[in-house]
Amino acid sequence: MTVPAIMIQGTGSDVGKSLIVAGLCRLFARRGLRIRPFKPQNMSNNAAATPDGGEIGRAQMLQARAAGAVPSVHMNPVLLKPQSETGAQIVVQGRAVASARARDYGAMKGRLLPQVLESFTILGRDADLLIAEGAGSPAEINLRDGDIANMGFAVAAGVPAVLVADIGRGGVIANLVGTHMVLPAADRAMVAGFIVNRFRGDVSLFDDGVAAIEARTRWPSFGVVPHFAEAAALPAEDTLGLASGSAHGALKVVMPRTPHIANFDDADPLRLEPEVDFVLADLADPLPADADLVLLPGSKSTIADTRALKAAGWDIDLRAHLRRGGRILGLCGGYQTLGRTIADPDGLEGPPGEMTGLGLLDVETVLSAPKTTRQTRGTSLLAGAEGAPVEGYRIHMGRTAGPDCARPAVRLEEGVDGATSPDGRVCGLYLHGLFGSDAFRAAFLGGFGVAASLAYEARVDAALDGLADHLEASLDVEALWRVAQARAAASARRA
Repeated sequence: MTVPAIMIQGTGSDVGKSLIVAGLCRLFARRGLRIRPFKPQNMSNNAAATPDGGEIGRAQMLQARAAGAVPSVHMNPVLLKPQSETGAQIVVQGRAVASARARDYGAMKGRLLPQVLESFTILGRDADLLIAEGAGSPAEINLRDGDIANMGFAVAAGVPAVLVADIGRGGVIANLVGTHMVLPAADRAMVAGFIVNRFRGDVSLFDDGVAAIEARTRWPSFGVVPHFAEAAALPAEDTLGLASGSAHGALKVVMPRTPHIANFDDADPLRLEPEVDFVLADLADPLPADADLVLLPGSKSTIADTRALKAAGWDIDLRAHLRRGGRILGLCGGYQTLGRTIADPDGLEGPPGEMTGLGLLDVETVLSAPKTTRQTRGTSLLAGAEGAPVEGYRIHMGRTAGPDCARPAVRLEEGVDGATSPDGRVCGLYLHGLFGSDAFRAAFLGGFGVAASLAYEARVDAALDGLADHLEASLDVEALWRVAQARAAASARRA
């Protein structure tokens, strides 16, 4: 039996597709339906480990949470993790299978359609509704040949599409009408209508705009969605959507925006704490002299990001930060950067080679397969936070060893993880999601004399509920449900 399904595509990147899918997942799940999110192809270094030992984009992890579903590698069967300006690691159904330059991937992507359709079918076996998400825009017709991210998938799977456009960027009428004009006829026929997103002010002021789009495209509007401020409490898809925290917090936490930054949502719980002044700093700017803690984020290309930090003079700034009494915490790639050397003999993240790290931890890292991808939990071993519960996931290639590993940061189900300098002011570990534990975060911040007040997981769920309410009030949800059901009805007629 064909399952009802709908696909949320966009007129461009960062128009709000991921959050609209998350909101719809929560909305329909609250109606008692079994919902499964799906993104055939994602490009992101913000990934998470699934219970089945693979990895998917963090946006799909959030959507699974919104749907009340167990995360699965089939929710994001193709994940591209950029390692350079022209190349990426290719993850298929949760497993890294190759690295390829953009041109080479363009030639191979069409061959991944069977796995994409297989994953979509597997998800549909225990779902009442599948909500798929596109990537970028179907208007990128130069990428249409072999496409699996947008209309290539929609046509192959027979899934109707809804286009989302961001009015906050300006030119929303041209975005939608222009997409209509450039789409091939078969793709255009897959579009069931459109949504205008992130409107500020009186929505009725855009009634004439909606009418103009409908007249020129013959696509119906499913609604205009006002700006949803509470989206700031949800993990962002990339750093473009990452807001700073309170500028009045008692504790200043600085995280550099490195070229290949990954899993930056590790900082979300800190960013949302009222007493934390969180700063996402560009490498072109000096490290703020009043920083209390520097958080070195994960990286998809540790050697390249370490080189970028040094080229920007942040290695000097970090040593000055320590002399002023500051602390440094490195997560995953940031942990590797803190060591004496990083070696990539097999060229797993770029050209084979080795470079000197920051030398702030007495450890060495060798990047090697296989890739570790697992969810885990345990307890903190950090001074002041000993025994506090931690949980999260590990996604990394490489092994780190050295004298400072004798002072690990956490004890996990699979063993200890991390390293700490003799004075305790520099620490690194592989565990992502560390600060999601309210008890650990409270103990950790207490070591700085700062009180934690955020119930992070409850805040995320409240934001998802608020997003669902927001969409229910602004969209014709019943019309969207009819569009999704039409796929199943069409399949039944063909049978």
